[in-house]
Amino acid sequence: MSTPLARLQALGLTLPTPPAAAGAYVPAVQTGRLLYLAGTLPMKDGKATALGKVGQDVDLKQAYEAAQQCTLNALANAQVALGSLERVTRVVMVQGFVNGVDGFSDSPKVLNGASELLLAVFGEAGKHARAAVSVNGLPLGVAVEVQITLEVKD
Repeated sequence: MSTPLARLQALGLTLPTPPAAAGAYVPAVQTGRLLYLAGTLPMKDGKATALGKVGQDVDLKQAYEAAQQCTLNALANAQVALGSLERVTRVVMVQGFVNGVDGFSDSPKVLNGASELLLAVFGEAGKHARAAVSVNGLPLGVAVEVQITLEVKD
């Protein structure tokens, strides 16, 4: 059986350096068997990969890729908090926020970038509940933000 990191590598992906908290919060909080990951932005090498409104400045493909980058950043935070992604027993919930133009209704298509990556990394345990919401603005003007809740082994 391959590990989550091996599955990422097979996809040609690696976990980035975990992003630092950008305010008065921590990147991850565990209570019981749940690990709550703070919302992550599509940052790579200290820079946003997708800025602006989806449907105007950012197209669906770029937004989908931004959701993937958010998810990689969240997984990097999980790796630090848990010591190993092998402790993840289930992806419980994904909440995604899309900085969309007025009336933007394709948030689910954008958040598939996060969901499909989690399924590829965790297999059956990657199936999760989800909210995909279009909003009128996000921190730093990014196009997407993703928040994840995981169930973990003791």
